[in-house]
Amino acid sequence: MGTENEEKEEVERSEEESEEEKKGEETVAEEEIVEERVYTVPLGRAWIAPLTKRAPRAIRILRSFIKRHMKADDDSILISNEVNEKIWSRGIEKPPRKIRIKATKNKEGLVRVYLVEGE
Repeated sequence: MGTENEEKEEVERSEEESEEEKKGEETVAEEEIVEERVYTVPLGRAWIAPLTKRAPRAIRILRSFIKRHMKADDDSILISNEVNEKIWSRGIEKPPRKIRIKATKNKEGLVRVYLVEGE
């Protein structure tokens, strides 16, 4: 008897979790995008820095590029995990020389940075 109740509870929990995931996806889809652009960001200047500071400098270069081109504040730029992992993929000493990104800006001025699909 106890196992049937546990199974029912697990099914109910999984249904609730899937509903919550769908809500999260809907908010991203419902978010009104004002501007969407694809850029190739040159990160070569990061290689001027010492070996152990190159990847963090590449992130700063990316932030300044987005700030300049999308006319955004420092606080309103969100870099996705995919972009961060791409920059750090070869470690702190060897970030990529350039990276292709997609930047989207919503009506509140929040800029999100994603990797271009297929790369």
